[in-house]
Amino acid sequence: MKTNKEAFRDYLLLEKKYSPHTVGAYLNDIVSFESFVVESFDQDNIDAVNYSQVRSWIVFLVDQNISNVSVNRKMASLKAFYKFLLKTKQIEINPMLKHKALKTPKVVQVPFSEKELKDLLSQIEVPVGFEEVRDKLIVEMFYVTGMRRAELIHLMIKNVDRSAGVIKVLGKRNKERIIPILPIIVDQIDSYIKERDGLGNIVDSDYFFISKKGLKLSESFVYRLINSYFSRVSEKVKKSPHVLRHTFATHLLNNGADLNSVKELLGHSSLASTQVYTHNSLAELKKVYKGAHPRNK
Repeated sequence: MKTNKEAFRDYLLLEKKYSPHTVGAYLNDIVSFESFVVESFDQDNIDAVNYSQVRSWIVFLVDQNISNVSVNRKMASLKAFYKFLLKTKQIEINPMLKHKALKTPKVVQVPFSEKELKDLLSQIEVPVGFEEVRDKLIVEMFYVTGMRRAELIHLMIKNVDRSAGVIKVLGKRNKERIIPILPIIVDQIDSYIKERDGLGNIVDSDYFFISKKGLKLSESFVYRLINSYFSRVSEKVKKSPHVLRHTFATHLLNNGADLNSVKELLGHSSLASTQVYTHNSLAELKKVYKGAHPRNK
């Protein structure tokens, strides 16, 4: 017979379609809370906790200098777990029902500028060999599609349609979307495929982006690649695939794209998720406005 944690894990994987990484994070939070309850209250059944015990864990975490953002993520795991137990009639009262998230400072992502992108791409304008061709294409692919790191890593070669100029990506919760690609990227894909075909033995042949040994790329490799390339042209503290995704959205909005279109391209389920990218485009709009309005002359 499955434990509640095992049933919850299967629910997240099979019904909610969460990634194994996300499910692992949820379960780690639940196990951490379980350990706290055992040590602090000598209680080995977290199905029967009350909110005061949850509050005690929050105080404990804050005292350990855990950030409010991290505490809120752990509470989100507990909320999902107890909501599941209530739904499956394992409990009658949800101890997280009246929980309110801790206040967190708003963090504004700073995108790369168009100049930074131009400077970087001009440095690698004529890549030589498989790895240089692949690496430039990865940078370009992030910038022209706005895809997530996991989506790029799991991009299948069958889902890259060069003749139609589109790619199909598998987003969060296994939601598919079609993203158009620019003709200049199609040319780079042709060059990459030619180099890829010359590798010989390809182990993970279904995946579009692979290593020189023919293996699927890792998340850490892709992060290091983007960080390394952008360290050449940017002084920004954060240089990651997510910043490139943010840059994609900001530059589209700055150049007149409507919010709904950007939402579809990013694969967001709600417009609220996309609106976080309007901060920088609004700043750009204010800059243009102040520079152009006669009353400011």
